[in-house]
Amino acid sequence: MNKGAKHKILFVCHGNICRSPMAEFVMKDLVKKAGVEEDFFIESAATSTEEIGNTVYPPARRKLAEHNISCAGKTARQMTRSDYGCFDLLIGMDSRNIVNMRRICGGDPAGKIVQLMDFTHRSGDVADPWYTGDFETTYRDIDEGCRALLDYILRRDDHRSSAK
Repeated sequence: MNKGAKHKILFVCHGNICRSPMAEFVMKDLVKKAGVEEDFFIESAATSTEEIGNTVYPPARRKLAEHNISCAGKTARQMTRSDYGCFDLLIGMDSRNIVNMRRICGGDPAGKIVQLMDFTHRSGDVADPWYTGDFETTYRDIDEGCRALLDYILRRDDHRSSAK
């Protein structure tokens, strides 16, 4: 991934070991399959410090592997205030993440902080498997959200290029 990319996306959840890394690697897989990988820089982070340095939670890793998606080498990191200036979109997995993201960033003056499911036809929270153990529902939410996000970005790019 290229930090000079046209689209810089940070996915965020509480611990950065389940939902946000799943979203990071699902999105990386989607942009690669769409042939637009070079246009994107995608990472994920936590709002808390609880899991910093830990790898992706094994059931989340297994769920990604079922779809031939690797998250090898990923370790949890905490979101920082400077991430706000580095990324075009900071995408939270649930409403609590959004509150914490705004607190970490000192607000959201540019309107960059959004929830993943807001890109779909059904807004709301991405199911949290930490409490339910249901990684299938979480994967479906993330896959749907990432597909809708990519479609939104590509349509916006097409609109901008056709307006020139």
